Amino acid sequence: MIIQKANIIDNEILTSITKKSKAYWGYSDEQIQIWDKNLTISKDYIREHNVFKLVDNDLIMGYYSFIFENDKTVELDNLFVLPEYIGKGFGKYLLLDFLNRMKEIGIEKITLDSEPNAEEFYSKMGFVKVGEFESSIKNRFMPIMEMKL
Repeated sequence: MIIQKANIIDNEILTSITKKSKAYWGYSDEQIQIWDKNLTISKDYIREHNVFKLVDNDLIMGYYSFIFENDKTVELDNLFVLPEYIGKGFGKYLLLDFLNRMKEIGIEKITLDSEPNAEEFYSKMGFVKVGEFESSIKNRFMPIMEMKL
């Protein structure tokens, strides 16, 4: 198992992982379709952002991506694993790789907007909820979380 930089040709696989992982939380096919634009990982997105994939025997199991807000703060934009690997430590493996990368380059703070169902995961990993906002689904609130390194 290795984590390596994603290639632009991975865009369809990463989009599929994103949608399948989001659907794992019980969102309807209709809701996933409404979110299609936000859940699509384009070739341009991969070209313009930092995207790293988890690969085992040529199978992409998950990925993460991040965006520099400034020279000391990074936003974790995506972290998804295929549903069959959720709860088996692969998300933690990806997040620890991301955190190590950030420490190596001197990042001091990480922010993220969490899927409500993933808030507990991020809390266990050391993130703190600092706010929330209502999503496109009425009465569904997205935790805003951060971690200081």
